[in-house]
Amino acid sequence: MIKLSVVIPAYNEEKRLPKTLKAVDSYLKKQKYSYEIIVVSDGSKDKTVQVVQGLSIKNLRVIDNKQNHGKGYVVRQGMLKAKGEYRLFMDADNATTINHVEGMWPEFEKGNEIVICSRDIKGSVIAVPQPLWRRKLGDVFNLIVQVLSGLWGIWDTQCGFKGFSKKAVQDIFPKAVIDRWAFDVELLVIAKKQGYNIIEIPVTWINDAESKVSFKGMVKMLLEVIDIRFNMLKKIYG
Repeated sequence: MIKLSVVIPAYNEEKRLPKTLKAVDSYLKKQKYSYEIIVVSDGSKDKTVQVVQGLSIKNLRVIDNKQNHGKGYVVRQGMLKAKGEYRLFMDADNATTINHVEGMWPEFEKGNEIVICSRDIKGSVIAVPQPLWRRKLGDVFNLIVQVLSGLWGIWDTQCGFKGFSKKAVQDIFPKAVIDRWAFDVELLVIAKKQGYNIIEIPVTWINDAESKVSFKGMVKMLLEVIDIRFNMLKKIYG
């Protein structure tokens, strides 16, 4: 039985992903529990798949999508195909390192089934702070997300390190329909609809200068959050 599955979505990550995978492998092979690492390529046009397949890493497998569907789609795909009793997804840029799973285990042991990392709670550390205007814009945006989605009190829906029990994955992910920008918000909305408690833990977040969310991207995400709101009104999520 596999205890932990680590899912990493990737689109044109031939340069950054090998370093991340080696870091994940270095940590996990020291643990006493069984694990698997799943890379899901979202129609990468570079050599992401070939580079990953060429790595000598235990329990690593690749899902190779020939077309680009969106981060939400491939995260959903990887989490549903994973075999672990607990499953988490993390970003290819390693902004949140794999050792953060240590903060999740105590919560899982208490019976909680969803644990997410947050950059906006006490104890979090932002290694490379963004400009003040960018942070303020993010706060306003997150407030709008809370109003539209009903996720009151969750100020960081977008940190790319989230853990779920096998049961939570099976209850939540099949109901999700957002493939791109706002998929994290949708997952949390569905979780609340299903009666799950969402636990937040602090994170040390290392901003990658190459990972920039544009204003255009924020607009696209906002439009998808509005779609989620309409889905809620139509009771698509139950």
